[in-house]
Amino acid sequence: MKILSWNVNGLRSVYRKGFLTWLKTAAPDILCLQEIKAYRQQLPSELINLDNYYFYSNSALRKGYSGVAVYTKEKPLAIKRKIGIKRFNDEGRMLFLRYRNFVLINFYLPHGGRSKENLNYKLAVYRKLRHFLKKIKLRNVILTGDFNVAHQEIDLARPKSNKNNIMFTPAEREQVDKIIDLGFIDTFRQFHPKESSYSWWPYFANARARNLGWRIDYVFASKQFFPKIKKAFILKNVMGSDHCPVGIEIREKIWGG
Repeated sequence: MKILSWNVNGLRSVYRKGFLTWLKTAAPDILCLQEIKAYRQQLPSELINLDNYYFYSNSALRKGYSGVAVYTKEKPLAIKRKIGIKRFNDEGRMLFLRYRNFVLINFYLPHGGRSKENLNYKLAVYRKLRHFLKKIKLRNVILTGDFNVAHQEIDLARPKSNKNNIMFTPAEREQVDKIIDLGFIDTFRQFHPKESSYSWWPYFANARARNLGWRIDYVFASKQFFPKIKKAFILKNVMGSDHCPVGIEIREKIWGG
């Protein structure tokens, strides 16, 4: 069983770049998308009515902004789209899917602003996320998405020159520590403790070709669930966005009938 997550920087944009061909080849059981930048009614019907997939989305009230979506081969028992912060809810940044044997959360953290003008908002969302996670009773939880922070120096190409910049401030990095302290595992780092691989590259200065990137997209798993995971990976050669997909492979089907 395979779960992928990808900030597509516009679902209609990657659709025009061969998204459906890629999806058919990648064949994930669940695909979480961030920054879809579209209302459901704006999407081509073939993006919504795919064979073998249910499609769920949560769009921002603001046109052409933010939003998340999930393609899943099994229908969830319940879905939530709100976390309790009005601005965050209005920006369509979460999809919570409850299945019989596990919970999947597709989460898109706000950036924080180049001048850190939205850092307090970002940190408030992290606090609310932790509170939300504490209330989940199931042992098997997968939390994935764009968290807009590089956790450790190994997670970005130029840590020294970015130590006080947004997405790498001590306050932001501490939020990942706190998620881990709740009992979650950064799956990629657990399987690849010394590998410098990135999931996002700035558009300027030919950064992707030069591999001047950041790892800001994660798949976290609860400690109880982690033994079910066979591997974690970053699909750095998948193009179409300034991000690339990240994912995990699970040893067996876990839908639970």
